[in-house]
Amino acid sequence: MTVLDAYAVIAYLRGERCAPEVATLLKSATTISGINAAEVVDQLVRVYGHDADDVHADVAMLTRAGMQIEPVTSTTALLAGELRSRHYHREHCAISLADCVAAATALDKQSPLATSDPALAKVVRAEGGALHALPDSKGKKP
Repeated sequence: MTVLDAYAVIAYLRGERCAPEVATLLKSATTISGINAAEVVDQLVRVYGHDADDVHADVAMLTRAGMQIEPVTSTTALLAGELRSRHYHREHCAISLADCVAAATALDKQSPLATSDPALAKVVRAEGGALHALPDSKGKKP
């Protein structure tokens, strides 16, 4: 199973550079945390101007195709807080709490995390987790 961060799903739904790679991942077992699914909705509606009903339909389509939305357990939430407290630095590792939830989900499941975020990749690697590095919009992988 591969854990997806919000960017992976957003990039897939927007047809960005890594969309074909994410499409391949979606053919196998994938999951996204509930917090990161919320981030997908927020970004697509607030930042990119998509209609909220359309975004909900897109996420529902992905879940019907097999992507799971993982509830955030207390164990995952607490681990996310620990990760942020250990790794966050405003200039060198500005990782969001939502990204820490993605990392905690992957670490807890002992599954690779699909991301293009350098700070998130740095945290997952530092914690001994597996990574599926995705290219960002410029083609650079973390």
